[in-house]
Amino acid sequence: MLLATCCEDEIVPHVLPFIKENIKSDNWRFRDASLMAFGSILGGLENNTLKPLVEQAMPTLIELMYDSSVIVRDTAAWTFGRISEIIPEAAINETYLKPLLESLITGLKAEPRVAANVCWAFSGLAEAAYEAADVNDDGQVETYILSQYFEFIVQRLLETTDRLDGGQANLRPAAYEALMEMVKNSPKDCYVTVQKTTMVILERLQQVLQMESHIVNHNERSQFNDLQSLLCGTLQSVLRKVTPEDAPQISDAIMTAMLTMFNSNSCKSGGVQEDALMAVSTLVEVLGEGFIKYMDAFKPFLYLGLKNHQEYQVCGTAVGLTGDIFRALKLKVLPYCDEIMTLLLENLGDQSVHRSVKPQILSVFGDMVLSIGPEFKKYLDVVLQTLAQASQAQVDRNDFDMVDYLNELREGVLDAYTSIIQGLKGM
Repeated sequence: MLLATCCEDEIVPHVLPFIKENIKSDNWRFRDASLMAFGSILGGLENNTLKPLVEQAMPTLIELMYDSSVIVRDTAAWTFGRISEIIPEAAINETYLKPLLESLITGLKAEPRVAANVCWAFSGLAEAAYEAADVNDDGQVETYILSQYFEFIVQRLLETTDRLDGGQANLRPAAYEALMEMVKNSPKDCYVTVQKTTMVILERLQQVLQMESHIVNHNERSQFNDLQSLLCGTLQSVLRKVTPEDAPQISDAIMTAMLTMFNSNSCKSGGVQEDALMAVSTLVEVLGEGFIKYMDAFKPFLYLGLKNHQEYQVCGTAVGLTGDIFRALKLKVLPYCDEIMTLLLENLGDQSVHRSVKPQILSVFGDMVLSIGPEFKKYLDVVLQTLAQASQAQVDRNDFDMVDYLNELREGVLDAYTSIIQGLKGM
């Protein structure tokens, strides 16, 4: 608080006069400098000073989104990104919301550097609008201030992801990130648009997979892999909003696309493989026991992930997905337990497996026993022996990373013991 007050005492009398004097200057350099100063000081002011200041500046800031200088427009878009992150209630003010959204939509068609910052602003606005909305008795948001604009914004963001110059200024990832945030923070009255977006993303994923045979160089391969990862991430966002009733209607198409991706050369890239596994994890959560119909086709790729010791993020994601599968399928997972348990134990005993993966495996033992109950008895001796060994692990106490690892390992052991007691009680 003292630091904020000191900063404010310095900022208000010295910086604000410069901003007021130059923000409408005929010289674009002065306009840009004052904008940059305004955006930079936002984090140094207390909220009771900041909110009226931003609200007073909103008409001028919106006007600068149409400035003749691309540099000024870029800084204006960046400033709105800062506002939506630091003082979002000023941005979702009903007085300025419509002209602000109009300026941001126009900004999506501007140069990539401007459009990328506009995407960042949309991400912040979506989260702010959702958090400010009323929650019903079921804990859900029925509607929010962006509802009437939601479909139009989503359509413009989808168009932005398809821009030919989307590879510049990180625009394409920024547009997909904004799209994910819009969907993630969408109320119930925007669900129809979420459904439509789900199908658009699925169609794009299927189209992208058909393009792989046309890749001719490393640069194209890199762009292709990045696009697949972005689509997988967006698919996760829309799937989390799809109702359990609607999920089975699209799950076949989604899983077909995922299996095609796992079979492709692109999944030799750890990043793509990890993102694809995470997308399947979300589908598992949505479908629950209904995911059993895909297990025979999917298990080879799950096992490949569990064996991917060179890329520990992939291995860790596969371990997390294994826990999701146990929690979702319950007793239906029994036919796959022997193979999975063998792989998990091998990973625990393999020195080449990254240490961050091993505590996760211990937690999966807990998921497994809670899912199959008394059927876990056949694995009990070896698991208890493994937990005992893990609980006796020692590390260099001067190495903080290793101390963190030891704490995670012990937490995994305790989680597993707790689940074993709960899962086997009454035997």
